[in-house]
Amino acid sequence: MHHPAEHHNLGKGIACGMGAGALWGLVFLAPELIRSFTPLEMACGRYVLYGLFAAAMVAPRWRVLSHTVPLRTWWTLNWLSFAGNTAYYVLLSSAVKNGGITTTTLVIGFLPVLVTLVGSRDKDALPLRQLLPSIILCVAGAICIGWQAMHTHSVARAPFFGLLCAVAALGSWTLYAVGNSRALVRQRHFSAHDWNLLTGLATGAQNLTLLPLALLLDPTAHGLAQWSNFALVSAGVALLASITGNALWNRMNQLLPLTLVGQMILFETLFSLCYGFIWEQRMPTGTQAVAFGCVVFSVLLCVRAHRKPVAQATNASTA
Repeated sequence: MHHPAEHHNLGKGIACGMGAGALWGLVFLAPELIRSFTPLEMACGRYVLYGLFAAAMVAPRWRVLSHTVPLRTWWTLNWLSFAGNTAYYVLLSSAVKNGGITTTTLVIGFLPVLVTLVGSRDKDALPLRQLLPSIILCVAGAICIGWQAMHTHSVARAPFFGLLCAVAALGSWTLYAVGNSRALVRQRHFSAHDWNLLTGLATGAQNLTLLPLALLLDPTAHGLAQWSNFALVSAGVALLASITGNALWNRMNQLLPLTLVGQMILFETLFSLCYGFIWEQRMPTGTQAVAFGCVVFSVLLCVRAHRKPVAQATNASTA
């Protein structure tokens, strides 16, 4: 007999992961809407506003909350903010700009595999052999997406530098995903929402210091209409992707093991592709449809592998 509470957590965690992916996928549309700005400006615009929104939301409880955040926790929040937000966003944008969408998509497509492999070393984690079918499908999906991109995008301007940026972005976000998941386990006295707001304060402060540099490095003169559009897109991405998306992701981290958290990253790719098709007003190609199938079945197989130990543990406790 299955334990309903365990399955409820599994279902709730997956729903949170899907919600986060749906909102994070919007980030890939933002550069299309504000093309005349640099990757560093886009990062600063998004994250300074993320910090301002977080500050406004945390202000009523700041006196109480600030006493529960020791210096060591601020250090954790700062390096997580840098690895998962600032550095990742700039590296990803630079990878696309220099190496093309192909290399970037292929490399970033291995995020779920890397996080799942790291998670499989955790205590009480599922054995790697049980996760292998899911990992193989995930890799197949990433290769399909990259193969399609290779045949639809122009030749990269600086392929080797682009590849280095993509690999660095992959490492940066893997570091964040693993570090954030483990930090949430240690910091159980914080809710997922509070942890997200504290991350927002750290990220906002970092990007506020980078803002003068970002403006200095951009030689382009922007008109009032362009700045208004930039502010609007940055605010939308900050509210939807950073405030709401990150809160859902943190809640999911509290409900799911790291081996399953890795698979949830696939939803960002899935939704960003869907938004891309809507933006381009077309249907997916055959290769992209296969990639979709691989992504969906990869997650389903991973969920199925995690359901078995839950059922076995429940049966053992009721025996």
